[in-house]
Amino acid sequence: MIAWKEAYEVGIDIVDSQHKELFVIAGKAFDLLKNEFVTDKYDAMVEILEDLKDYAAFHFETEEKYLEETGFKKLFSHKMEHAAFLQEIEAIDLEELDENQEEHMMRILQFIVNWIDRHILEKDQQFAVK
Repeated sequence: MIAWKEAYEVGIDIVDSQHKELFVIAGKAFDLLKNEFVTDKYDAMVEILEDLKDYAAFHFETEEKYLEETGFKKLFSHKMEHAAFLQEIEAIDLEELDENQEEHMMRILQFIVNWIDRHILEKDQQFAVK
């Protein structure tokens, strides 16, 4: 569903490596969704969401520190994008996820993939050093 491609590179090693890790976490969610042998995916999905939230917060902190150090002029709006992503992940209704796992997981995964794709290709490319 989502795979790293050269177009995502921003030319900053630490940022690129952390972006790749976000793809790994999203890939775990996709693999879980496709796994027909796991009938109750709730616990695994909650764990993946926690990993995603924690790693995204760590990554955003790293990226924002870099942007602050380099005087990136759109830092405030960039921070707002990051905060909105974390709020969206935090607001996921775990009861709904438990009751309707497949459908809800697909919606969550589509949000994550679309956000990562759009954010890296549009917002993060504004500070790329290629």
